[in-house]
Amino acid sequence: MALVTGGELVVRTLRAAGVETLFGLHGAHVDGIFQACLDQGMPILDTRHEVAAGHAAEGYARAANRLGVALVTAGPGFTNIVTSLANAFLDRTPVLYVSGAAGLAQAETNTLQAGIDQVALARPVTKWAHRITVTADIPRLVAQAIRIATSGPKGPVLLDIPSDIIGARIEEEGVWMPSPLLLDARPAPHAAEIERALDMIGAAARPVIMLGDGLDPSAADAVRRLAEATGAPVYSDFAAHGVLPADHPLHGGTWHKMADLAEEGGRPDLILALGVRFGLFTVGTTGLVVPHDARLIHVEIDPREIGRIRAVDLPIVADPASAAEALAEAAAMRGRPDRSAWQARVAGAKAARRRALEPDLARAAPPIHPIQAVDAIVSAITPDTIVVGDGAEAYHWLNETIRQTRPSSYLTHGHLGAVGFGIGLALGAQAAHRDRPVLCLVGDGAVGFTIAEFDTMARNDLPIVVVVMNNHSWAASQHFQELAVGPNRVTGTRLGGARYHDVAAGFGCHAAHVREIEALAPAIRDAFASGRPACINVEIDLGPIPPELHLLMKR
Repeated sequence: MALVTGGELVVRTLRAAGVETLFGLHGAHVDGIFQACLDQGMPILDTRHEVAAGHAAEGYARAANRLGVALVTAGPGFTNIVTSLANAFLDRTPVLYVSGAAGLAQAETNTLQAGIDQVALARPVTKWAHRITVTADIPRLVAQAIRIATSGPKGPVLLDIPSDIIGARIEEEGVWMPSPLLLDARPAPHAAEIERALDMIGAAARPVIMLGDGLDPSAADAVRRLAEATGAPVYSDFAAHGVLPADHPLHGGTWHKMADLAEEGGRPDLILALGVRFGLFTVGTTGLVVPHDARLIHVEIDPREIGRIRAVDLPIVADPASAAEALAEAAAMRGRPDRSAWQARVAGAKAARRRALEPDLARAAPPIHPIQAVDAIVSAITPDTIVVGDGAEAYHWLNETIRQTRPSSYLTHGHLGAVGFGIGLALGAQAAHRDRPVLCLVGDGAVGFTIAEFDTMARNDLPIVVVVMNNHSWAASQHFQELAVGPNRVTGTRLGGARYHDVAAGFGCHAAHVREIEALAPAIRDAFASGRPACINVEIDLGPIPPELHLLMKR
């Protein structure tokens, strides 16, 4: 009879689920899986640090809208992905993390990279974590993990597999290969809920639609039809940016820009929230973004999110994408209201915000103002570019100018605020879309976390363009100290003038150093044209604080 190893069973099950790429870093405890990948033609994009492997799996999952898989060894291999686990958990990203472990026969022997309960450490930051102790159970439990990760609300799972379970050879005939591995579980709302929601929207004078990370990108067409049928402007969180193209007349912007409506003579009186988690990016309970007196229709697949921050007038526990489709279909059967005055007010708020930036955009001499840098970046990229935003202040500047027209094309911070994850996300996004440009914006603090991944880009032919916003500071922290405790109390937040572009060049990447704004857009175009990974080190002014941060400081 034919024999099969545990490593082979892992890879076979992943392949049966449609997995095409793994992200990881080799270690002896998982070599059996590496060898099976080699035999079965499953690529492993190997990084220089496990933290980047974890974030790359996140980036792959978010850019491709499918399961990401990270493979790490025992002990420090596992502990190095805990930040990624937590980030995926809070952002509801479907990632399967597979960690190696010391063999079962080595329990309580003080052996290498053992002595910690990896499953117990993972449980608080995963949807499910489990140790596999029987080789024949590998397909069943891998399938279970995949279904849990990819069913709403989506999120990370961990499978911990001892090395002797991976390496064991068992008779192939005795192994059950489960089917189906994937579920398309999208519970729909009740028809009565849809009609009531449309009645409420129809009665409102100033309705808006808010899109959150719980909305599947496949809902893009339904959202467009719903917005056009109801006349309601659309605002999104960062994960949902691009679901309604930024050039659509009803696109209002990211959530924080709803606060501008107060200055335009009126605020929303009804909000349809699709897959929204109220809290950080809606500025908590302040009412600055979501007015206290606005009626709320909240559609969420996770009932724990409904009523978490504020009262809900119509709670709908359902898949937000299914609800968007049902709402769009039913709204098309009703007459289109005239909301031109309300739409003009939203457009006016967007124009006023842009006008407020014009003096800084027009700065004629160095240092480069951060808004000039991000505006040049957005103007220089093509519409199909996937953009990753990283850095405690850098991405806040990018939020002012980003205007993507495709879903899953702007990947940036969520609730964990994991500075330093951007290059990892970019690795995964580029692996998912080899035919699309990928640009990663990072602060000079953030780039230091995983700067060795320029080597990963070069070895794996991933032509990512990394733009470093270099103000020689952990700017968000320095600005916090200056405002909270005084300018003479700045400590531990300054950085030197490191030549990040030279570091990238040392790994074989294209490199440029930009000190004047006129040179930035050409440098970006040259970097993409080179066909190589690239680092553009841009010297920017430390002084300005992003408008979005001023809003968050009011919490």
